[in-house]
Amino acid sequence: MPSKRKTMFDPSEFLAQAGTGRTVAAFPKAGVIFSQGEIADAVFFIQKGKVKLTVVSEQGKEAVVAVLGVGEFCGEGCLAGQSRRMATASALSDCEIMRLGKPAMLRVLHAEPRFSEMFVAYLLTRTIKVEEDLVDQLFNSSEKRLARALLLLANFGKEGKPEPIVTKVSQEMLAEMIGTTRSRVSFFMNKFRKLGLISYNGHIEVHNSLLSMVLHEKPRIDADHKDAELVAEE
Repeated sequence: MPSKRKTMFDPSEFLAQAGTGRTVAAFPKAGVIFSQGEIADAVFFIQKGKVKLTVVSEQGKEAVVAVLGVGEFCGEGCLAGQSRRMATASALSDCEIMRLGKPAMLRVLHAEPRFSEMFVAYLLTRTIKVEEDLVDQLFNSSEKRLARALLLLANFGKEGKPEPIVTKVSQEMLAEMIGTTRSRVSFFMNKFRKLGLISYNGHIEVHNSLLSMVLHEKPRIDADHKDAELVAEE
């Protein structure tokens, strides 16, 4: 009896097919894929490596708003009428990126229902992640935010257990991701290592016990969030 199991749609294989409006380029570590303020006229698909999205305020303060990996998209805001890039996308490691011009991306979305279904699911997942990041930033201590960031960088949950964080991630970058200072990140990283929650061996290895710490940390709530955050930071 033939199997009724539906084959998984592979966007990489589909996008690799010949088509107008698609180009593939290699970016070295720290290479800029697109910059904040540029015209938004294309979507980018990550075929290899990791990409970080950063935003710089008018006062010059920089924040890391996302770290993306293989099989993820960036620059999709142009499909919703975004005329200028709101963030800068740069390579965290050597990357291979496919650029899909806005007209080409729209054609693919209209012509291939399976791709459209996959892309909508991806966007919903990203939206949920953004909401989780906002809740994390508003209500959790910087220690817990750091633990969550490390778990996400280690792809925890995708295959059931954390992977080594192969891409070199500096303490400055971690501080930008969670909205605190480098000294606080250094303090908590040393604490996590002493507790056996992470280890260093040329790269950061995140252990399952770090997830337990995140799940079982009891929030310390005072009159309002500001007081709670001050208590957590002391």
